[in-house]
Amino acid sequence: MIYYLVVAAIILFDQLIKYLVFSNMNIGQSLPVIGDIIRITYVQNQGAAFSMWEQQWIILIVLPAVVLVAALVLIYIKRNLWSRITILSIVFICGGGIGNFIDRVSRGYVVDMFDCRFIPSFDFPVFNVADIFICAGCGLLLLDVIFLEGKRAKK
Repeated sequence: MIYYLVVAAIILFDQLIKYLVFSNMNIGQSLPVIGDIIRITYVQNQGAAFSMWEQQWIILIVLPAVVLVAALVLIYIKRNLWSRITILSIVFICGGGIGNFIDRVSRGYVVDMFDCRFIPSFDFPVFNVADIFICAGCGLLLLDVIFLEGKRAKK
């Protein structure tokens, strides 16, 4: 059950940060954190990653709902068969996915705020805490499959 607590913690953290942004900032308002390199910028994303599929509610609501429920059920079913890293990666993806899902259902858009400009003239999309966990989960799962799954299979 610890995995579900981690999912809940990710959701709560994500929603808290989003609440602080949309209740204290105006849309488009930007505050420097580290000069112009890292800023907090309030953006309303009506699409999926990088604003793709705006207004495509089946892709943005129904499909993620089905996938997230299936993933949460799989965590329970496979908890003794999958490695902890595999489960943790799925937990990260679910926590972030549910955080963004809550935004889409309750507001009609996802609150984004982290605006990073490490490379001059490269406009990287603004993202949020949920996106960080989704990407970290995908990266962790990729590393697990590429580097660790083979080692586990040899044992």
